[in-house]
Amino acid sequence: MSVVNTTGAEGARTVVLVEGVSDRQAVTALAQRYGRDLPAERIAVLSMQGATNIGHFLAHYGPAGLDLGLAGLCDAAEIRFFRRGFERAGLGAVSDREAFQARRFFVCDADLEDELIRSLGVRAVEQILAEQGDLASFRLFQQQPAQRGRDDQGRLRRFMGTRGGRKIQYASLLVAALDLDKVPTPLSRLVASI
Repeated sequence: MSVVNTTGAEGARTVVLVEGVSDRQAVTALAQRYGRDLPAERIAVLSMQGATNIGHFLAHYGPAGLDLGLAGLCDAAEIRFFRRGFERAGLGAVSDREAFQARRFFVCDADLEDELIRSLGVRAVEQILAEQGDLASFRLFQQQPAQRGRDDQGRLRRFMGTRGGRKIQYASLLVAALDLDKVPTPLSRLVASI
């Protein structure tokens, strides 16, 4: 059984490969904010359910497979999987971030949530948490011994991953709150490239 889920890619001319559902929601939400209709443009944003699956997706959708346009987004810590995936799919070596960007793949420091929190600022993210009824939970989380050495940006990033579905819940909300002049560079470049 293939790890490549083709749902949503039917009729696409380009696939945007992202690590998870929250990344897919963020890309789609930003495209909508820019007035883009990705399905009408035949662009599918696909969650790979983890960076380790990149090789399968590149083989399926790339030149050796369906030969569709490729683009993507990854976390800095996952670059090694993307490098190996490109090589295994016969797409050649990718040595650094610039080489990834030349192929329409963009790297987030440390991940997309970190990029969004940094762009919005702690106070704006806390306001979104308050609107969603999560600010009290975050305040308790801040007091945990393991969080005392982190700054509030780091705590917010960690908080987003503490409950299943929280990253998914907040992806579109964080993108909706962005000033379009302050969109994280990897996300804005990705959407501009497709």
